[in-house]
Amino acid sequence: MGSLFRSEEMSLCQLFLQSEAAYACVSELGELGLVQFRDLNPDVNAFQRKFVNEVRRCDEMERKLRYLEKEIKKDGIPMLDTGESPEAPQPREMIDLEATFEKLENELREVNQNAEALKRNYLELTELKHILRKTQVFFDEMADSHREEEQVNLLGEEGIRAGGAGAQGQNLKLGFVAGVILRERLPAFERMLWRACRGNVFLRQAMIEDPLEDPSNGDKVYKSVFIIFFQGDQLKTRVKKICEGFRATLYPCPEAPTDRREMAMGVMTRIEDLHTVLGQTQDHRHRVLVAAAKNLKNWFVKVRKIKAIYHTLNLFNLDVTQKCLIAECWVPLLDFETIQIALRRGTERSGSSVPPILNRMETFEDPPTYNRTNKFTHAFQALINAYGVASYREMNPAPYTIITFPFLFAVMFGDLGHGTIMALFGLWMVLKEKPLAAKKSDNEIWNIFFGGRYIIFLMGVFSMYTGFVYNDIFSKSLNVFGSAWSTNYNTSTVMSNKALQLNPKGMDYAQTPYPFGLDPVWQVAPLNKIIFQNAYKMKISIIFGVIHMLFGVFVGLFNHRYFKNKMAIYCEFIPQVIFLVFLFFYMTLLMFIKWVKYSASATDVVYSEGCAPSILITFINMVLFKAPDEHTGDCSPYMFAGQSGLQKFLVVVALLCVPWMLLAKPILIMRGRKEAAVSVFIETLDDSGTQAGQQPAQQQGGGHGHDNEEMSEIFIHQGIHTIEYVLGSVSHTASYLRLWALSLAHAQLAEVLWNMVLQNGLKQDGWIGGIALWAVFAFWAVLTVGILVLMEGLSAFLHTLRLHWVEFQSKFYAGLGYAFQPFSFEVILESSSSSSED
Repeated sequence: MGSLFRSEEMSLCQLFLQSEAAYACVSELGELGLVQFRDLNPDVNAFQRKFVNEVRRCDEMERKLRYLEKEIKKDGIPMLDTGESPEAPQPREMIDLEATFEKLENELREVNQNAEALKRNYLELTELKHILRKTQVFFDEMADSHREEEQVNLLGEEGIRAGGAGAQGQNLKLGFVAGVILRERLPAFERMLWRACRGNVFLRQAMIEDPLEDPSNGDKVYKSVFIIFFQGDQLKTRVKKICEGFRATLYPCPEAPTDRREMAMGVMTRIEDLHTVLGQTQDHRHRVLVAAAKNLKNWFVKVRKIKAIYHTLNLFNLDVTQKCLIAECWVPLLDFETIQIALRRGTERSGSSVPPILNRMETFEDPPTYNRTNKFTHAFQALINAYGVASYREMNPAPYTIITFPFLFAVMFGDLGHGTIMALFGLWMVLKEKPLAAKKSDNEIWNIFFGGRYIIFLMGVFSMYTGFVYNDIFSKSLNVFGSAWSTNYNTSTVMSNKALQLNPKGMDYAQTPYPFGLDPVWQVAPLNKIIFQNAYKMKISIIFGVIHMLFGVFVGLFNHRYFKNKMAIYCEFIPQVIFLVFLFFYMTLLMFIKWVKYSASATDVVYSEGCAPSILITFINMVLFKAPDEHTGDCSPYMFAGQSGLQKFLVVVALLCVPWMLLAKPILIMRGRKEAAVSVFIETLDDSGTQAGQQPAQQQGGGHGHDNEEMSEIFIHQGIHTIEYVLGSVSHTASYLRLWALSLAHAQLAEVLWNMVLQNGLKQDGWIGGIALWAVFAFWAVLTVGILVLMEGLSAFLHTLRLHWVEFQSKFYAGLGYAFQPFSFEVILESSSSSSED
């Protein structure tokens, strides 16, 4: 079979590359993405490998690019992304790239330092400008009539009376300091001044209305101007220490008004000059960043490719001559020629005259599992791999899941309206997949939806189909073909009775079923609608479940045949099929017999609707070897002649399959080992006359993976496997009843939403009814999409996933392999870009 049904055949190869051509050849293999290299130096420290210096250089270049990217994003400059992936540059081009990045980083750091210094100077001048403006107001107030009162409050009345009139001006001369402080620190600053100076200072403050820019981080801060009046050097020292502690900035402020005016004019001139220089600096920085933004994405790709190549070369071994690199790699056999062509192309690019050598090696290791996927099958394969990666060349469940997964989902979600909403959403993502994929959203929930767009589309389409079968659209029916039922009651009888019965024997039923799906009459039969749908959906859930499990067992047959495991066919597959068919498949056959043979229009009373036996009771009596209760009248507890004897035979044979599964395989393995040991013993005696060469030849024992296990472990393993299958057959069959339960719950929720919400809007009359219907419909639509489509859809999805992982795949799928992880630039770049965004 192809790789769709079974993983690709892999081969372990040994690759010999000349040192000069190794870089170019690995680069070509990275573009191809079909080779998984093995580490031939597992015991060598990462810092002691041959190309560690080159990897460090790449790390340094990547650091510089991240710095450039951070500065570009800070300025909001768009980065050009053409979507192209440039080839990995030659090793000699690394020097040019390093020089370019070094020049850009140094230039940008120098510009940033200059801009920060200019901004700091601009901030100081701006603060000084506000100080000169605000303090002028303070000094003008000191010159008014309140000055004497303030001096009294500051120095006390005794100090004023102590000095004479001539000495008063000299003694009461006040010193002052002016500065700015963060607005939130001002209350604490004022309290500290008052306590430390014991009230002998006078503080005036005024807010700076406009926020100022902090040059270190660019944040906007709010500050206030203050001026402190005091007397004496001791208070001056104390005030300055407090200002330093609160990180207030002090500025010189002349006492004379003329000096203050001159300083203010000089400050304004310097601010204008600084403003011009700052603008030119920002323009230069912007030009540098715009030029870098055009090439930044390509530079990231080049550096990451170089780093990936040297990291891969560190996995190689050097030969004795130090001129040849030796690698081991896993290669898909179908791509062997493609890989050789890529190696030759790399050799030609490097100018080497020695061609690379790719030799296949024999190995006993389990190869990696490689399933080729496209954008359609990738999501289904991801569902399987989430359970476990398939063992090498094991049957792949993904192709069957493409059909069974959306179908079983639709059995639970069957509604034509809800399925249409889901299908349209999936179709929109499929049609717009290129522009949507190009956006590269970092929203995890959206990425999950977009990754499973084909699953969502198929689930919607299948739900529309099952909605047709259930004849259910938003809890209502479509009468497309005309109902086979008709009412023969008169109008008064219909209007005066809440419940009326239609007789399927008489004229009420046309004796021909509805052409497709359920008859729409059941939607208007509220009393027995659930009873009818319960019986119908419960039976089809069991039927689908048994068929699904049987299919899983038969898929296991392909595994046994491919691996030539005849013992598993005779000792596991055959008894498993017999056990499942003779018990549970027989029960599904009884359902079809009951549907076909029993009807209200049957001429024979034995096959009338009242004589139809219960399938569940019949199955329980069959397993317990219990005779059914005798029916009174003409009814028979059996559906066909010889049913009792057939059922006993089926149960006995099914029970005999349990010891068959439990003991046959271990006994055959034990017998094969004894025969192999005896044959080797006889051969060694014939050849040498001694037993010196005797070894238990387990390879002929037919153990198929149990050669090194003890017999006790084999018996225990087989016992666990048998118990799991026998009990699992019962529990898994019952587990498929979730199809019935969720389908019923979904239909009832849709009906509740219709009756409790939308129906209220439809009952209103007039223009008020139109407005009410508009509001009610909006509310109903939100609840329908949010609850019935999203939440119920997620619930049905999880239940479907469980049915595939547990009930279906447990019949044949081991999932003990490990994934093929080729050296691919595409994968490396995607993971690097996603990690950088995080």
